Amino acid sequence: MKIRRAAEKDVSKIIDLLGQVLQIHADIRPDIFIPNTTKYTTEELCAMLKDETKPIYVAVNEADECAGYAFCQIKEQPFSNNMIQFKSLFIDDLCVDKNCRGQHVGEQLFEHVKSEARRLGCYEVTLNVWAGNTSAEKFYDKMGMKTKERTMEFIL
Repeated sequence: MKIRRAAEKDVSKIIDLLGQVLQIHADIRPDIFIPNTTKYTTEELCAMLKDETKPIYVAVNEADECAGYAFCQIKEQPFSNNMIQFKSLFIDDLCVDKNCRGQHVGEQLFEHVKSEARRLGCYEVTLNVWAGNTSAEKFYDKMGMKTKERTMEFIL
């Protein structure tokens, strides 16, 4: 697998992968996620491809076909006056095609994101995982990630 920046030719496959991720989330939280939708539209994706603060990386096979992606966002810290200033690379979404799982594609994407974060002068790589997405939790644990903070809810 090769990791590169996403291009417009990847958009249709990325939309397919966004659908795979949505289904995982809809199965976990049907009270929040709408089945048969995607996080981003084709138009939004095309705009994001041009935004240097929101890089999208894709893992591609020998035929240059997308097997996974990592949506990232460069974030400047602090969020408040009592924090040291630093830059983060936030993984907004990471997905490997269900037909390619178990082939270390996710590991390659994650390692590439870490390398890019270092190149960009970031202090950290962060992400969110939905409670109940145990396969993602296990994967990120394996990648060496640790819990930084938790978001808690009380449903009314």
